[in-house]
Amino acid sequence: MTPTAPAPAPALAYLTRTQERALALTIAVVTANAYYIHPIIGDVARGFGVGEAQIGLVPALNQLALALGILLLLPLGDFASNRKLCLIFVAAQTACLGGMVIAPNFALFTAASTLLGFVTIAPYLIPAFASKRVAPERLGQVTAQLTAAVIFGILVARVGAGVVAARTDWHTVYVGAFVLMLAVTAFLPFAMKSEATSPKHPPAGYGALIASVFTLAAKHPDMRLSAAMQGLNFAIFTASWLALSLHLTGPEMGYGTDDVGLLAAITAISVVTTPRIGRWADRVGPRRARIAAACVQFAGIALYYPLGFSIWAVLVPLFLTNLVGPSIDVTGRMTLFALAPDIRTRLTTSYIVIMFIGGAIGSAAGTAVFEWGGWGATCGLLLAMSSAVVALAFHAERRWRRAQEG
Repeated sequence: MTPTAPAPAPALAYLTRTQERALALTIAVVTANAYYIHPIIGDVARGFGVGEAQIGLVPALNQLALALGILLLLPLGDFASNRKLCLIFVAAQTACLGGMVIAPNFALFTAASTLLGFVTIAPYLIPAFASKRVAPERLGQVTAQLTAAVIFGILVARVGAGVVAARTDWHTVYVGAFVLMLAVTAFLPFAMKSEATSPKHPPAGYGALIASVFTLAAKHPDMRLSAAMQGLNFAIFTASWLALSLHLTGPEMGYGTDDVGLLAAITAISVVTTPRIGRWADRVGPRRARIAAACVQFAGIALYYPLGFSIWAVLVPLFLTNLVGPSIDVTGRMTLFALAPDIRTRLTTSYIVIMFIGGAIGSAAGTAVFEWGGWGATCGLLLAMSSAVVALAFHAERRWRRAQEG
């Protein structure tokens, strides 16, 4: 008797435009939770009666927990339903935010914020989910839309928290965030349809699953190159903003912190331009688009020193770097999403962990170099990192072309 061939896995239905927008909104809301505290950190400290050193633990522990959560939880996305994981962890975020709202003391507020960071993996699961459910020719556009949602969430959190707290108090900010998370938790099951995927074969045990993250990273040099570029890109972002704040508010320039805060609005340009650059990357290919973005970023950074002594003139390099900076991330993720679906989440894990390491190095190096050599030395550091991004972008494109030809 002839054995029956296994039935093919049902095809995944493409997301509707409404679903795509709903997923972008979800990413914006869940990303914002980590950034509400930035403009109101002094108010929170006074509310709990703690000092600056203690209140600094809240965002620091949140970010460390986020990196740990990405490493330990995100790989599950290759062997469990991305939809189910998103629903679980978004609900967990909502619960943690509720804990922050009702926390009676600083210790419990900090604990809830730290746990919130640990379970914030939906912004990284959703792009992998969407990448399997969009037409290949729209992958760059949709990936860029979801990346722009992260930027939008950070921008709204920083601006909105300050506005709300100025008119009410800091506690109202978190009550509002909790209400938003309740809404997201309610509508997310409808935005993410049930997945119909082929059977998955996970490694034997959770330890083997985490170990496979490192094994896959070793086997995919394209991922390592993309991650290195994004790590440098994120280091440039953190180092430039921290150093620019120190430079403009220092005795030489004499601007106020409110003046520097207004400069953050320039990041809004990325919300508009990143999806458009993503559509262009769909046409020309992610590696060629990344070269162009890296070169424009280099040109912007080269203008930081000559234009960095006027808060108005510095808008030019800020505009250029924020115009293309997120596109380096988008094109890097596009190279990952072109690989086999069953390894994308684990490769994304390595990519994001390396990105956060780069950001941490940029934060430390940017402030240390500024203290040592001032604005000129910092601009030299930024230019060196940007040169490395350009060189790696050209190398990655040449390497890919050789692989295609041979």
